Amino acid sequence: MSRNTRNGMQLSIVVPLFNEVSTIDELQRRLTSVLFLIGIRSEIIYVDDGSSDGTAEALQVIEGRYEHVRVIRLARNYGQTAALAAGFDAAAGEVIVAMDGDLQHAPEEIPKLLAKLAEGYDIVSGWRAERVDNLWTRRLPSKIANWLMAKLSGVSLHDFGTTFKAYRAPAIKRIRLYGDLHRFIPALASWGGARIAEVPIANIARPQNQSHYGLSRTWRVAADLMTVRFLLRYVTRPLHLFGPIGFASVAAGIAGGSWVLATKVVTGAPVFLAHGPLLLLSAVLVQTGVVLIGLGLLAELLTRIYMDGRQRRIYTIAQVERRELEPWGGPRPVPAPVRSGVVQ
Repeated sequence: MSRNTRNGMQLSIVVPLFNEVSTIDELQRRLTSVLFLIGIRSEIIYVDDGSSDGTAEALQVIEGRYEHVRVIRLARNYGQTAALAAGFDAAAGEVIVAMDGDLQHAPEEIPKLLAKLAEGYDIVSGWRAERVDNLWTRRLPSKIANWLMAKLSGVSLHDFGTTFKAYRAPAIKRIRLYGDLHRFIPALASWGGARIAEVPIANIARPQNQSHYGLSRTWRVAADLMTVRFLLRYVTRPLHLFGPIGFASVAAGIAGGSWVLATKVVTGAPVFLAHGPLLLLSAVLVQTGVVLIGLGLLAELLTRIYMDGRQRRIYTIAQVERRELEPWGGPRPVPAPVRSGVVQ
């Protein structure tokens, strides 16, 4: 696809793939039918995330057959977040739709996402209202994680984890993804003022009835929850997190040490024999508090270097109102000051 053809692109479909050779042909057929019905300039970007089952060969055939298909092959298996980031960076469309390649997301529901996005939202997320996954290994952990994420981020979504989402290109391209943060894109986008909505989608059982993910990823989701919480509230003011804890620790240590000292002065009891554990705890609390305060100051310095070095701003502009200015004709006359009293 030439550069001139891509300049007017309206829709990009980004599909990360890892060992999906059994579903890729049907997915391509259904996506092509949906895009034909939508009738706008579109492209499909498949990101092969280091597949080893013949997915790369199947994509090569599809890329040669369809002009609107582009294939990105990653050097190895980096994970879904990296694959999505590669697709988002390469997408030329004004709107970007991301979806899985295992047919658990129905391509026929793409118009539903686009219709909601047209109401003025920046991100529209699919909501798997009726889950068909295993209760104990998928549905219950997902429900708990979604509830926690909604509470921690302030974004009222029922389903953060699904990949099936529609984005306005500026909203997603200004988010730098790393780790496993793709499932928290709405929360990260909310920091920049993105307007977010969700629509119910069908949760279809995988044709092979086998997921690449399981209960083992729960601890990673919990770690990402803490990361996102920190990014949303303290990324530009880390001392506000470490400072209060540090000062409280120092204050508690000083209070404990002062009590031990006062007891020694009043009663004359041997300090280490009578209050050794408390004295040790007080010393540890003071040291811990000093370390936390120092860590907060160091984080503040790193944040300043990061923001200044990349010339990043701590705000996002939604719109700038412009008006036609009169031709420049020199300085305008300054109105005479209004005087009180009788006009002569």
